[in-house]
Amino acid sequence: MTTPTPTPGIHHVTCIAGNPQQNMDFWVETLGLRLVKRSINQDDAGTYHFFFADAEGTPGTSMTFFPWEDMKQGKVGSGQVSRTAFRVPEGSLDYWEERFEEYGVDYDERVERFGETVLPFRDPDDLPVELVAVEIGDDDPTVPWTEFVPEDVAIRGFHSVTLWLADPDPTTDLLRTMGLEEVATEQAQGDTPGDERTRFAAAGPVGRYVDVLPTIQGGRQGHGTVHHVAFQTPTDEDQRAMREAVQSAGLRPTQQIDRHWFRSVYFREFGGVLFELATRDPGYTSDEPLDDLGGRLVLPGKFEDRREEIEAKLTDVTIPTADAVEADD
Repeated sequence: MTTPTPTPGIHHVTCIAGNPQQNMDFWVETLGLRLVKRSINQDDAGTYHFFFADAEGTPGTSMTFFPWEDMKQGKVGSGQVSRTAFRVPEGSLDYWEERFEEYGVDYDERVERFGETVLPFRDPDDLPVELVAVEIGDDDPTVPWTEFVPEDVAIRGFHSVTLWLADPDPTTDLLRTMGLEEVATEQAQGDTPGDERTRFAAAGPVGRYVDVLPTIQGGRQGHGTVHHVAFQTPTDEDQRAMREAVQSAGLRPTQQIDRHWFRSVYFREFGGVLFELATRDPGYTSDEPLDDLGGRLVLPGKFEDRREEIEAKLTDVTIPTADAVEADD
């Protein structure tokens, strides 16, 4: 077996939403992320797939959603990603609290975690999310989107995901196999149910942390929960080696699946969380110019021939723009 190249970190996180317009308005206007791709769930063509990211859709910045309108409300529990955290520049949390007050966002008091300040909040579907204040270096690979928020406070990609697991040990061994290193442990705070939070770090600068918490708290998939978390395996060779390593660890990864903007392998890790391995290429600009990302409904491959049928099933949505919002005001 080839030793896999360590993953640089998180590639994207995919979640379940309800109303697509509500989802769009919150993640674009309220949080200031760019809609870099408007497409469909390739396994359920009657459902949108929205991709919100930085200005260029940099790997490690994409929060994506399946707005399954008829699905029931979910509950976060064991075997799920319990929280997704984003990086924001140091000193920006006052701005975000004021913005949350203005937009009526449900947020909690700040907490200190591993020496960093964390602002927990929830999106309109009750999805648990966090902002973590960190130093953003001049060489940071992310590119802030400034349609709705200033550059000096803009979200700059993922910070971490937190996994809730009934038995963390097999998963922590898997994370080591994937190239993450255990870097710290501390007592859990806030609404987390475990006694200790253990942090693992990947090699890259964005989306590098995975926190693990033990819990037997039951959950169910639905609105306001994470569907899966994807990790970067930049090249096909990287992905092939990681797939072999995962399989040798006793898991059952899929064959590579072409997802149009990246190639993917999926598997459920030992605790039940759905993991994905995603390549870097071809990327979101492979079918739309950078300036026009998210401007049209993209139907990959065979789905283009079904455009009329598919569009008829989708709820109409309007992409927020700063000019339109100012006109409404």
